Amino acid sequence: MSKSSRRRFIADTSKAAMAGTLILASNNLQQMETKDVFVHHVYFWLKNKDSKDDLNKLIAGLKKLSAVKPIKQFHIGKPADTNRDVIDRSYAVSWLAFFDNGEDQAAYQTDPIHLKFVEECSSLWTKVIVYDSVNV
Repeated sequence: MSKSSRRRFIADTSKAAMAGTLILASNNLQQMETKDVFVHHVYFWLKNKDSKDDLNKLIAGLKKLSAVKPIKQFHIGKPADTNRDVIDRSYAVSWLAFFDNGEDQAAYQTDPIHLKFVEECSSLWTKVIVYDSVNV
């Protein structure tokens, strides 16, 4: 295979892989939109906001929390480096969890893994705000 053919093959293969990924992602989003999805978004403010140790403990706790069975997808995040009047970047960590429905989210609230997370990590934060939403 010549250099030019090899480059073309690699480029074409990369394009095909990207197209496949986009199709799969699109299908997943469409599936989520058609379900009665329950979205649970939690923002945490740390007591010791400059403590890397506390931040890492909270993140480790959230990773353990992701094992709760009814959770379909989750995301652990930090404030993005964006700066507009409507953006609140004062929180330390956000936790986003997707459930098939409100009943699954209610089961998550009483799951022993969730209760243990609250017991072990609640001393790390001063404030928590929760935004729950369902499809319209």
